[in-house]
Amino acid sequence: MLNLSNLKPKMKRRGRKRVGRGTGSGHGAYSGRGIKGQKARSGGSIRPGFEGGRMPIIRQIPKSRGFRSIHPKAQAVNLVDISNKFSENDTVNPQRLREAGLIRAVALPIKILGTELTKKLNFQGVAFSVKARAAVAKAGGRILETNV
Repeated sequence: MLNLSNLKPKMKRRGRKRVGRGTGSGHGAYSGRGIKGQKARSGGSIRPGFEGGRMPIIRQIPKSRGFRSIHPKAQAVNLVDISNKFSENDTVNPQRLREAGLIRAVALPIKILGTELTKKLNFQGVAFSVKARAAVAKAGGRILETNV
């Protein structure tokens, strides 16, 4: 019966390498540490980024300034482009704009700009500029819901 007391690994574990036990072992004399120097001593290690006393590359490169805003920039779409891609009484939403190739990503905010709209269209899930909203109303279109 298999239980915790008689579990065994599939293979024998490799034993740790014992160094400094004679030259015949292949790891005698200097025990794989070379001759003298900081790295040959016990506890002797060089901190990451240390380049032997010269000016390190990390200090030569200027700091990156500024910051990246956490608020994504809205993708601008012009009413003229929408008029060219959509037909009368179509519903314009982020998915349809992506299929038409007018925006890069559906997940990013979308804002409709411009003043020229010749077709009656229904908009859903997009934000508008004041003039674009007026142009949609003038053309007889509807704004079903906005994503501001």
